[in-house]
Amino acid sequence: MDELIQRYIETQRTLRALRTLNTDEWERGIIGGMISDCEFALEWLRTGRRPGNRRGIERRARYQREEIMDPFRLQMYMVTRQTDRSMMDSNTGMLQLQEIMDVLSNQERECFEMAYGECMPHTEIARYLGLSRGNVSTLLQRARKKLAKKIAE
Repeated sequence: MDELIQRYIETQRTLRALRTLNTDEWERGIIGGMISDCEFALEWLRTGRRPGNRRGIERRARYQREEIMDPFRLQMYMVTRQTDRSMMDSNTGMLQLQEIMDVLSNQERECFEMAYGECMPHTEIARYLGLSRGNVSTLLQRARKKLAKKIAE
């Protein structure tokens, strides 16, 4: 990494010298752009962050962060959901369960299925859905209350 930084510094010095020797304004502008690109790359290499950003990725708002998910786990979750829905058509008990689950909102249903169907911890559910852990707990609590009320009817 240090060698790469040194090469950028040398290139920047060479470009500055070339710009002072050149008299053509158009070429000086192009060389100035090259110097600017070198400065940008050097700042990125030195700080480990994109230049000009006020905050690092660890301090961004929730909607600005990109979460890395295990694609196999997500794929397994989706396959399980599709399989469960195809089984519902043939099984009367599953149809009744589907009717009961219809009282839940989409977010409550997703949280409920991940927590109780997939046995995922609240923190992992929160990471996958882009919610806070407390919000996941609240959604699950609401879902349990709605389901209990529907079953009691």
